[in-house]
Amino acid sequence: MKRLYNILVCILILSFSCSVTYASESIQSDSITTEKDSTKSLDISSILFGHTGDSYEYHITEIHEHPIVIPLPVIVYSEERGWFTFLSTKVTEGETYNGFFIQKGGSYDGKIVEINSKGEIARPFDLSITKNVFALLFSCFLLIIIFVPMARSYKKRPLDVPNKSQNLLEMVIMYMEDDVIKPSVGKKYQKYSPYLLTVFFFILINNLMGLIPIFPFGANLTGNLSVTLILALFTFFITNIFGTKEYWKEILWPDVPVMLKAPIPLMQMIELISTLTKPFALMIRLFANIFAGHMIILVLTTLIFLFSAIMGAAMGYATVVISVLFSVFMYCLELLVAFIQAYVFTLLSAIFIGLAQVEPHHKTKKEESFSVAQVNKKND
Repeated sequence: MKRLYNILVCILILSFSCSVTYASESIQSDSITTEKDSTKSLDISSILFGHTGDSYEYHITEIHEHPIVIPLPVIVYSEERGWFTFLSTKVTEGETYNGFFIQKGGSYDGKIVEINSKGEIARPFDLSITKNVFALLFSCFLLIIIFVPMARSYKKRPLDVPNKSQNLLEMVIMYMEDDVIKPSVGKKYQKYSPYLLTVFFFILINNLMGLIPIFPFGANLTGNLSVTLILALFTFFITNIFGTKEYWKEILWPDVPVMLKAPIPLMQMIELISTLTKPFALMIRLFANIFAGHMIILVLTTLIFLFSAIMGAAMGYATVVISVLFSVFMYCLELLVAFIQAYVFTLLSAIFIGLAQVEPHHKTKKEESFSVAQVNKKND
């Protein structure tokens, strides 16, 4: 009980500090602009989507209206001028560097663009290390330094007693493999366990990293639709490439009355559409849950400054207590959601892969004759 109490205290302290960090970043962001008549307007959309979106730099805080940021490398290829590499500080403050600048508004809002020889705004081929890309590489690095030494120690000293961290990871791995992957996939589960376990820990560590709004964490990686799309496509390709002949037979020529599959391939179209809805459900489920959690916390924080701007500073101070309490509650809930969404994505991926490992429903004549011969032999 004492350990549980200490863990709960740590979670509450972390949640409170994260709420305060979000609040301080929001109030210091350049979204709060001063008009000529000395009144202040609050750009809610900039605050909300600025924290949950991608960027070419890591914004830490602001001191005396001076932003403290960590620049990231920009790598772009112009069709007319070739490759360019420079730090993001060259363009993030509204400046133009070698013809490149970050567009404000329009179809390329927040992206690096250039003016081509025709005088048109063009989007170069962008391989920049943005905030989300950096978080992706950093999470992969963390997974490597966590699991590679563990695998080496098991390989070199298989009979040694594992330490506490290895015991915890081993417990999670054994649970996921024995209670999730094996029942869902079937007898060929070992073939797909490496992928499914990698997906589980990748999503889990990025969900947890997104809840800590300080460098090098704080990126909303699993709340990015592009990332969840790629993860869903991995499951989609693995499911369909390694699907059995019986699986494809059920899709292309299902066991239904002929009038439902010929001459109009009604059931085939339904089956093919169902294969596309599965990765779509994986993509949207993970994206929506993680993005919504971050958005709720930011909305609760923004309410402080919204009430201050509309009803005065006194109302803003009164809103702080309610906003911080609800933010702490949401952070505790998000810690649970981080595990649940990693578990659900892995579970659904395992189920979809298992559904593609269909065995023949009817025995061949050779198998039937062999089984009959075995029965007769036993009876004799």
